Amino acid sequence: MKKGDHLFLVDGSGYIFRAYHALPPLTRKSDGLPVGAVSGFCNMLWKLLSSARDTSVGVTPTHFAVIFDYSSKTFRNELYQEYKANRVAPPEDLVPQFSIIRDATRAFDLPCIETEGYEADDIIATYARLAREAGGDATIISSDKDLMQLVGEQVFMYDSMKDRQIGVAEVVEKWGVPPEKMIDLQALTGDSVDNVPGVPGIGPKTAAALLAEFGDLETLLSRAEEIPQKKRRENLIEHADKARISRELVRLRDDVPLEEPLDALVLNPLDGPKLISFLKAMEFTSLTRRVAEATDTEAAVVEAATIEVDAPEAAHGPDLDPSGTMQSEAEATPSRVARQRADQVAGLTIDRSTYATLLDLDSLRAWCAAARERGLVAFDTETTSLDPMQADLVGFSLAFCEEAPEAGTVPAIRAAYVPLRHVSGSDDLLGGGPVEGQIDFAEALVELKSLLEDRSVLKVCQNVKYDLLVMRRLGIAMRSFDDTMLLSYALDAGKGNHGLDTLSERWLGHKPIAYKDVTGSGKTARSFAQVDLPSATAYAAEDADIALRLWLVLKPRLAAEGVANVYERLERPLVEVLALMEERGIAVDRQILSRLSGELAQKAAGLEDEIHTLAGERFNVGSPKQLGEILFGRMGLPGGSRTKSGQWSTSAQVLEDLAAAGHELPRRIVDWRQMTKLKSTYTDALPGFIHPQTGRVHTCFAMAATTTGRLSSSEPNLQNIPIRTAEGRKIRTAFVAAPGHALISADYSQIELRVLAHVADIPQLSGAFADGIDIHAMTASEMFGVPVEGMPPEVRRRAKAINFGIIYGISAFGLANQLGIERSEASAYIKTYFERFPGIRDYMEAAKAKARDLGYVETIFGRRAHYPDIRSSNPQMRAFNERAAINAPIQGSAADIIRRAMVRMDAALGDARLEARMLLQVHDELIFEAPEGQAEDTIPLIVKVMEEAALPAVDMAVPLKVEARAASNWDEAH
Repeated sequence: MKKGDHLFLVDGSGYIFRAYHALPPLTRKSDGLPVGAVSGFCNMLWKLLSSARDTSVGVTPTHFAVIFDYSSKTFRNELYQEYKANRVAPPEDLVPQFSIIRDATRAFDLPCIETEGYEADDIIATYARLAREAGGDATIISSDKDLMQLVGEQVFMYDSMKDRQIGVAEVVEKWGVPPEKMIDLQALTGDSVDNVPGVPGIGPKTAAALLAEFGDLETLLSRAEEIPQKKRRENLIEHADKARISRELVRLRDDVPLEEPLDALVLNPLDGPKLISFLKAMEFTSLTRRVAEATDTEAAVVEAATIEVDAPEAAHGPDLDPSGTMQSEAEATPSRVARQRADQVAGLTIDRSTYATLLDLDSLRAWCAAARERGLVAFDTETTSLDPMQADLVGFSLAFCEEAPEAGTVPAIRAAYVPLRHVSGSDDLLGGGPVEGQIDFAEALVELKSLLEDRSVLKVCQNVKYDLLVMRRLGIAMRSFDDTMLLSYALDAGKGNHGLDTLSERWLGHKPIAYKDVTGSGKTARSFAQVDLPSATAYAAEDADIALRLWLVLKPRLAAEGVANVYERLERPLVEVLALMEERGIAVDRQILSRLSGELAQKAAGLEDEIHTLAGERFNVGSPKQLGEILFGRMGLPGGSRTKSGQWSTSAQVLEDLAAAGHELPRRIVDWRQMTKLKSTYTDALPGFIHPQTGRVHTCFAMAATTTGRLSSSEPNLQNIPIRTAEGRKIRTAFVAAPGHALISADYSQIELRVLAHVADIPQLSGAFADGIDIHAMTASEMFGVPVEGMPPEVRRRAKAINFGIIYGISAFGLANQLGIERSEASAYIKTYFERFPGIRDYMEAAKAKARDLGYVETIFGRRAHYPDIRSSNPQMRAFNERAAINAPIQGSAADIIRRAMVRMDAALGDARLEARMLLQVHDELIFEAPEGQAEDTIPLIVKVMEEAALPAVDMAVPLKVEARAASNWDEAH
């Protein structure tokens, strides 16, 4: 190697686990061999080599090697026996892939290097030193912080997943210290993943500040007595030896004995037939095609290689980072066909240079005609706002397959952007005038309307509700659509979010252009209308392109995994329902809010005076730091704990626990916080959400935000207005009916307890509901032997708390706090409850067992809620997932019931020729606005639709009950 040469060092072990977790499990069709990690690894390596050769990475390598860990045992275990003791064995389906991945590396004609007794990082450090001494440069393909100590003038890092170069400046920006001090920083902070002890209580920011002050670790430890913070000083003195051991554990060795000299790492031209032979053996058809095209090789004449697979006990590889999540084959994984389709689609290169910008009407007509011919088109809007009720259309993008998708094949995709209202760049907010050459807005809408309203053409969108609303405001009613966000949600709720960028990286291995990359952010942000057309085309057309690819991956899974009904009957039909509700909005009285804001301000001020009196001094009640010092520092209240920043925790739970224990000051703090939150979140903020044209508030409903199927709302969030406090109810009085109309509130009564009685088959509960008996009084009677007649309210209240607490897996500690009783008494209540209703315990255990076995639980309508961490080695994480798995079938079934009612409601009202309009959904409640003269006739129909919502899919063992009434405002209607 000589000056001017450049060495690429790939962290192969890191690549393996990134590849393994990037896609669902994939098996070879011919024999079921797991090859998901091999597929991901090959695609990542191919992308890196292709990018490197065309210099998009920024440099062209002359030398190249892939470095692996030989095993988990190295010389560091001799230094510290507990090193990496937390690591767990890799998943069973990954073990046989270790040897195949090494074969894959050799098939790429790349050196495959590992050394027994050393980690891959040590080998990388050694090669980087040799390259530097030879006058060359080295780029380490990894984002691992352990390797950042190597960065310098001739050594760089490159995060291929984020397409990000990491040099000295990036290390300083991330960690606050230059690369040469990373060893000392890690020695102080330790590493829980690798079980490097470090010094307790010292995080990266503190470590960086200490090193900036003292220079290096040894100086810091020798002068630890000078540190003013007592606990920090004591920890550094007490754990000095551990810090020194940690330094040796994180310091990379750069003197590893190498079998392959530096000059043996020269990057040779790709051997097409050799690589294709391996890929054919793995049955990676899409990557085979791409390699054949790139190397001008006739793939058909190349025979598949014979790949020997190590037996599991013979295969060696690194242990698994416990922070990495994994799924077993027992979980709900995509079918084999769907996994192959994912591999094929991921294999198609996303080439932004092929995207078209349509600037004339004839071109747009031709694209619309092509979409009609195929009966399938991806569609996406670009606008001026995230609020669809105020967004102006700037342009739209289209994508379609060049050929109709068929089983076993994935056609090429074409994508284009149609700019309509772009303006020339300017510092002026409105821009410098329209960009010339764009299609006339009205003429473009005529063509778009014809396409979007054509029921014979399936429109594929991501978050279609937004696009549908934008189009409705332009007089276009989009018909026949699929939503990739909802497809993912129906399939994988609980496995991560369902945003386009996330899904693209998860399924396609592709990171899309970020919105802020084209519009800027912060003070330099500009409207999308001001983005130049080439950049706008790359961003917008890519979104449509990715949406179509995701549809090709996700749609086949619906039937294969048995969740087609969930998508077709619960998700997709609800889109138009919610869009109409958002469009309608609800009226809010500004004067009521203004008056309430003043009342809340007075009450908060009164509470502040009480708090200062109880504390014996004046302080900033909104300052957690000052409050913590008073409660736990000066007053010495029990239960105090420090946060990571070192200050006392004054979280809501901490204050509630103290209040429950009888301490008055924490109770007043809780009251003050609730009062000020109501004021800032609702009475002060709601007027700002009133639409300037409609005069109403238009909340946005999120369909894919929860694991269980419950809807959430934002801008503003109407789900969390308190109903049990007088102040919360007063805020609801500000939501009013339009003149000549009434608001109707229809609320399911105890729906989750009714669902519990059904799914857990509890005769006592079912009988009580069927007979219309007070369920909480009945529970109290069963548990405590007290007659229902004349039952004391306190006894019923305790039974009510247990009834609802059981659904959410409440603990004895939680119940004790809620009822203000001893934990032993609460524990006895729960024990008695399970004795009286043994079916509930059986249901809970069955739910946990199913979640552990399959990775998910189901509602009575087949919706799946996934809990991949239910087998976590972390007891708290495991317990949380177990509670969630118990609750999800109940809460999710209730959510599904109300969804089914919403989907049927508009048609039922229309058939009855009633003018009521559904406005809001809040938990188990639906809010309608109806002409005053029709309210009396409307209520029975609403109740009927809601009470029969489960039918005919599920015949509930207990009747559903809905309470409804009409009034001039929301509070009075409830």
